[in-house]
Amino acid sequence: MKTTTTRLIALLIALGLSTAAFRVAEDNNYFEILKNIEIFTNLYKELNTNYVDEIDPGKLMRTGLESMVGSLDPFTNYIPESRIEEFRIASEGKYRGIGATVRRKGEELVLTDLYEDSPANRSGLKAGDRILAIDGKTTQGKTPSEVNEILQGFPGSEVTLSVQPFGTDKPEEVTLVRGEVSIANVPYSGMVSDEVGYINLTTFTRDAGKNVQKALRDLQRENPDMEGVILDLRGNGGGLLTEAVNVVNTFVPKGELVVSMRGKLENRNRDFKTMAEAIDTDIRVAVLINSKSASASEIVSGAIQDLDRGVLLGQRSYGKGLVQNTMDVGYNSQLKVTTAKYYIPSGRCIQSVRYKDGEPLQIPDEERSQFKTRGGRTVLDGGGVKPDVTLEEARDVPLIKSLDDGLWIVDFASVYCQGMDSISDARDFVFRDFETFSAFLSDSEYHFESAAEKELKAFEEALEDSGEAPQVSEELAILYRKLDESTGRVMEMRREEILSLIQQEIVSRFYFHRGRVENGLNNDPQVIAAIEVLMDQDRYAAILKPE
Repeated sequence: MKTTTTRLIALLIALGLSTAAFRVAEDNNYFEILKNIEIFTNLYKELNTNYVDEIDPGKLMRTGLESMVGSLDPFTNYIPESRIEEFRIASEGKYRGIGATVRRKGEELVLTDLYEDSPANRSGLKAGDRILAIDGKTTQGKTPSEVNEILQGFPGSEVTLSVQPFGTDKPEEVTLVRGEVSIANVPYSGMVSDEVGYINLTTFTRDAGKNVQKALRDLQRENPDMEGVILDLRGNGGGLLTEAVNVVNTFVPKGELVVSMRGKLENRNRDFKTMAEAIDTDIRVAVLINSKSASASEIVSGAIQDLDRGVLLGQRSYGKGLVQNTMDVGYNSQLKVTTAKYYIPSGRCIQSVRYKDGEPLQIPDEERSQFKTRGGRTVLDGGGVKPDVTLEEARDVPLIKSLDDGLWIVDFASVYCQGMDSISDARDFVFRDFETFSAFLSDSEYHFESAAEKELKAFEEALEDSGEAPQVSEELAILYRKLDESTGRVMEMRREEILSLIQQEIVSRFYFHRGRVENGLNNDPQVIAAIEVLMDQDRYAAILKPE
């Protein structure tokens, strides 16, 4: 019976793939395709028939499929039926699920970033709570992405969580009804100085362009002396291509090329131009980007730069200039496949061409091709969009990154907010008690392992292997003590950045993402730098001037 079934499966696979192969009979690779299809089918059949232990045919095939697409780029994925909901595109700006995300802290899975008026928020769950089990199944050993996938689902369906509220030892059972949670793509806009406006765009979902344009109109109507505007795309992972064009159209006239899509099939190549009259083609524009600004964010920032329409500030963007289409491949499974690349007005592609563990690697400028902006400035392709003014990102500082990755600021905010029903307005709230935070870290298991300490540990291990460690044990102890003292000095040097992040995390518990953004504007060094550029007309013009 097993052999018959295996042969039938192999025959169906061979038939389906051979049918596809006939469609490419004119292709020079026809023989190679046909040969490898036959090898694949025979190998699959022999493994299923002869391997000593019982094999799960679906799991075995899924491993092969995932390895196949994984050899191409990080964005080409095989999506089995069990993961379809995770890849559902919320193009209407809706989040389907409980309205919270999960991150890892050691072996624990922690709720973070609850959305306003979401099932999670209405149920009383809070950021910092630990998720122990979902529908009776432990979360131990699961990744945050796997848990987030489970928590997402169709509106109206129930999910029961075993939750350990922060600061307690007793788990609680909480049953939630999944829903649709609206996520504003422009959660905040306002004035950051007497003459500079600010618009925060978090995602390119439906009406993103319309909402940015409305925000600009409102700011100009209420502040007739406004001379410049900051468009904040930091952390914006992209979304709909058409909305990227619409956002550029806010500042660029009708008929301008924003992005071209080029792939293997010429009939799918397209040019995308602005379709309407701009809101304002003269106002000075600053665009903030960072390493998490990707895809549509890079199209907007890259087009603004290529057309010399504004100044970019921040860090080099992520480097995703690929187009994906999703195709049905049977049995409610799909293939998300890269079909083209994006090219912005100068003709350059922003796509990073080197990856490690699915993340883009920085490509040296000397290895990137040169292009020219409309005004004659030199810009580079590959590896994302490089800002005109490079600024430090606090979360990229190793010490601060360790606090963020370990959710120490999230946990401290949970301690601070216990028993509190409210705080002052989001913009006005201030936290200055750095000593209490330092004491919290001292009483916890937090330890910052710097690059120097990692090197010292490796050196110590080498000494132990050679038997020389006892002779230098006192010297090693002195070095470790000095590294601890150095960490204290770095903490003090980074006091203001850390206090700002704590402040924003506390505010988010009461005012959600909008409050986090609004409070962060009080002392955001990158916003301050953007204001300075916008208000210095000579500097602004000099940045946009050809070399």
